Amino acid sequence: MSFNPDSPPPSPDAGPGDVQDNTPAAWLDDLRVAAIFFTRVPIQRDGALELGNLARAWRVVPAIGVPIGLAGAIVYSLAYGLGLPALAAAILAVLTTALVTGALHEDGLGDFADGSGGDSAERRIEIMRDSRIGAFGTLALIFSVGLRVAALAAIAKPMAVILALIVAHAVSRAAIPVAMDRMTPAAPLGLGAGAGAPDRTSVVIAAITAGALALILLGVGPGVAALIAAGLAAFAMAAAAERLLGGFTGDVLGAVQQAAEAAVLLACAATLV
Repeated sequence: MSFNPDSPPPSPDAGPGDVQDNTPAAWLDDLRVAAIFFTRVPIQRDGALELGNLARAWRVVPAIGVPIGLAGAIVYSLAYGLGLPALAAAILAVLTTALVTGALHEDGLGDFADGSGGDSAERRIEIMRDSRIGAFGTLALIFSVGLRVAALAAIAKPMAVILALIVAHAVSRAAIPVAMDRMTPAAPLGLGAGAGAPDRTSVVIAAITAGALALILLGVGPGVAALIAAGLAAFAMAAAAERLLGGFTGDVLGAVQQAAEAAVLLACAATLV
């Protein structure tokens, strides 16, 4: 997962000490920082807004997932309403979410998959920093996109797809600070070391927000299934990163998000149909 090229680099001094400001202005700034980092939506910046504040902004990442999922849902509903088959509408929905985010997390998944073929942690990280994509990365992206498209096509009904996409993008983004809280950076440079570790309170806020959205929008049964699926997928990806790299990088966090998103959509396909 790489930074938005239009965004300033995060401050390496950002950290947990920057977190606890609960004024309305601070929450709005957190939303702006998260939107700048996680999307390609053009947002006006001022001199006081820096991505070093991302350490605090982790608490609002589920909220950023809501409009991302909603954008895909709107495209799906329009395409489905115009008579396109569910499969075609699902492809357009996933494409839309990738365009809104600049394929930020897909990039991370592809890089992490490519790096897994290295013979040492150092070599794996070196491969992950290479902008070229290899066979492992290509296959990972094919499976990621394919699973998400297949799940949406199986859900089919526009209202159910809307709810599934909103929950998937909110919950999967909450998995990122949770993973950061449980792991250590694998490299001295990059997102893992530079963005600022989330405060424990921010991690809890993100997790509670995502959990509440899942239960409210999907209902108790499907909501619990979606949360369990996301947790297992994120844990599996984090465990792989610990074994292969000894910690997380920005690419690992992108892979965690992709795994959790696909898991939520598959859980929705199994419980909402």
